[in-house]
Amino acid sequence: MSWSKDDKGGAARGYHHGNLKEALLRAALELIAQKGPAGFTFAEAARWAGVSPAAPYRHFRDRDELLANVALRGFERFAVVLEKAWDDGRPQPFAALDRLGKAYLEFARAEPAYYSAMFEAGIPLATSPELREAGERAFAVLRGASEMLCAQVPPPSRPPALMVALHIWAMSHGIASLFGRGDAARRTLPMSPEELLEAGVLVYLRGLGRALLTVGRGDVNVIYIHSEVRSCLSQQGSMNSESQPGSC
Repeated sequence: MSWSKDDKGGAARGYHHGNLKEALLRAALELIAQKGPAGFTFAEAARWAGVSPAAPYRHFRDRDELLANVALRGFERFAVVLEKAWDDGRPQPFAALDRLGKAYLEFARAEPAYYSAMFEAGIPLATSPELREAGERAFAVLRGASEMLCAQVPPPSRPPALMVALHIWAMSHGIASLFGRGDAARRTLPMSPEELLEAGVLVYLRGLGRALLTVGRGDVNVIYIHSEVRSCLSQQGSMNSESQPGSC
C-alpha cells in the first residue's frame, strides 16, 4: 500500500493497488508545481503515477475532476489555516485580522500548487457540493472577521460586512498572487508582502471611516504601518526586477 516518486523525476516507480487515488492526487500536485494547472494532460498524470492511461478513470471522470479534488483538498487545508489564525478574533479583532492576513500569504507561499489549483485552474466551486462547501468555509472566516470589525462601528456609519470581506479578500489574493507566491511567477517589490498587505488594509479601513479604526476599548492596538513601510512608500522607485523584498 505504498507509492513513491522516482528520485530523478518522471514517473513513479512504485504503485500498489488501493492507493491509486492518492497517487494521482500527488501526481497532479507535482505536475501543477512544474507546469501549472493547465500544463499537463490526464494521461501525463497517469504516467507520473506509474499506471496505465486508463487507470485514473477508476476514480476520476476526467482531468477536471482530478483538479477539482486537488482544489478541494487545498480549500480544506486553507480553511483550517485561516480559522487557526483568526481564532475568533482573540485577543483583539484588529490584531487577529493582521494575523489572518499573514496566514493567507503564508499559505500561498508554502502551498503554491494547492493555491494554483484552487484559484487558477478554472474549476468552478459548483463542480461538486463538497468543493463549494470547502470554498465557502474558507471565505466564512474572512466574512466573520469583517462582521466582528464592522460591529464595532455605530449603525449609522457601519459599512456592509460582506463588502468589507470581499474587498479585503481581493486585496489579499492580489498581493498573494503577484508578490507572495512560492513559485517562479512571484514578482519582487521593495518590501515584504506582509508589510504591503498591512499597509493596504490600513489605507482601506481609513477610507471606510475613522470610526472603524478608533472604536474599541482601551486595550485596542490599531493596525499601523511599520516605519520601514512608510519609508518604502515614500521613495520614488519603480518595482523592477532589481528590487528585492526588504531592500528599500
